[in-house]
Amino acid sequence: MVFKNRGLLLVPVALALVVFGRPSAMSALIGIAIAACGELLRIWAVGYSGATTRADVVTAPQLVTAGPYALMRNPLYVGNALIALGFTIAFSAVPTAQFVWLLVFVVVLLVTVYAAIIPLEEEYLARAFGMRYTEYTTLVPRFIPWKGELAKSKQQGKWNGSVIGSSEITTLALFALMTLAVILKLTVLRDYTVVL
Repeated sequence: MVFKNRGLLLVPVALALVVFGRPSAMSALIGIAIAACGELLRIWAVGYSGATTRADVVTAPQLVTAGPYALMRNPLYVGNALIALGFTIAFSAVPTAQFVWLLVFVVVLLVTVYAAIIPLEEEYLARAFGMRYTEYTTLVPRFIPWKGELAKSKQQGKWNGSVIGSSEITTLALFALMTLAVILKLTVLRDYTVVL
């Protein structure tokens, strides 16, 4: 259930930011830049992992270990975290108590969602790819690429840009809507913010 609806689980983050956020021009620029880095990481990862990233069940036709997967095992989720962090900053003009509460809400929701999803994926990959996946987990960290790039001889997979349009359209649309929301909150809706 959580895996199937994982995309919808981040909607509360977006709604909380739009309703409670109070952006400034500077917070918007910094935050949207960070969120854009997250989206670029997602595009890079989706180009390698393909359309299976939008499946309702855990699936993988092959073990992809090239591109961002040579640096970290979960680049899509790191990208999501950067997008969420970026928009949290974008909607927060100054570090106030409201910003802290929004940040805590975002972090708790991300940790909760991914703590449920990642073990399901890892269990599937271990069953499907056995020792190859086990070795991969010892060489490549989950999130922070502190071990450097996986050796070229162990990388497999090719980037395919043709899957971006179909596989990443939902995230790109949400990114555009959140950017528009920031702009609207800076201009015509600047007086319509709910204060905690």
